Amino acid sequence: MKALVQDRYGSSDVMQFADVDVPTIGDTDVLLEVRAASLHRGDWHLMTGLPSLVRLFGFGLRRPKQRTRGMDVAGIVHSVGSGVTAVQPGDPVFGVCRGSLAEFASAPAELLVPLPAGVSFEQAAAVPTSAVSALQGLRDAGRLSAGQRVLVIGAAGGVGIFAVQLAKHWGGIVTGVCSTGKLELVRALGADAVIDYTTDGLGRERYDLILNLAGNRPVSLLRRSLATSGTLVIIGGENGGRILGGFQRSLQAMLISLFVRQRLTGLAAVQRRSDLLLLAELLAAGSLVPVIHRVYPLSEAKDALRMLEAGDPRGKLVITP
Repeated sequence: MKALVQDRYGSSDVMQFADVDVPTIGDTDVLLEVRAASLHRGDWHLMTGLPSLVRLFGFGLRRPKQRTRGMDVAGIVHSVGSGVTAVQPGDPVFGVCRGSLAEFASAPAELLVPLPAGVSFEQAAAVPTSAVSALQGLRDAGRLSAGQRVLVIGAAGGVGIFAVQLAKHWGGIVTGVCSTGKLELVRALGADAVIDYTTDGLGRERYDLILNLAGNRPVSLLRRSLATSGTLVIIGGENGGRILGGFQRSLQAMLISLFVRQRLTGLAAVQRRSDLLLLAELLAAGSLVPVIHRVYPLSEAKDALRMLEAGDPRGKLVITP
């Protein structure tokens, strides 16, 4: 089969379009015929091996253990392991897999859910990792309740497009922060207000919940926009060095939180079948609509990774075999 693979850490230049073996599956796994995949910031971290902290989580200290990048997927079940009963060959599904930038991929059966009627493979592939991060950031870490004022920093990015929609769905009063050229997109997602960070910073309002998805603003600056008993959730990190990346801000936030009334925390999202099923319901109802910046053929997936490196897509980057 064709796949985009890497044998060392580095920029998108280390990725190669090559012929590789079709993955083997275990008793609780599924072999998928990939119809669409999408990229998120985690794919960049695993491609580059940066920050070095990510290598300690079983991804390979000197070189990637998993040669094929990509986790988010939508496709058709080709075959199933002996212990799998939830899905059958021929079922259209979406979820999380191992190496979705390929014609076939293996996936844990528990992390695949049925493709909702009326939702395309491309739309579904754009959802899993980014939308789960938004969902858990708002609901679990942020403890969002109806009527709260929510600030989404990075509202036009891969996680932000879902965060704005979910916060509105759950009754939040949402302000989105993005660059000038993306203001209309964030308004179209349902934001009650938008802020152009290139001219207005974070504005002067105070918010009950801040979801920080982009930039490297100090925790002290973010706290100034937070209500006295508000909650700050930092997801991911940027420009923080080769060892910890931007993740030290999350650690700093949690330490400061011990001494102030504000709740300051980070989030490392965990994939759960229950959350994927909830997202499938919202997709089917039209309450959640993926925003796709561009669709690339698998043979040009390297260009999609370059776009991800540049950090400027409006929404999600999707790849189709």
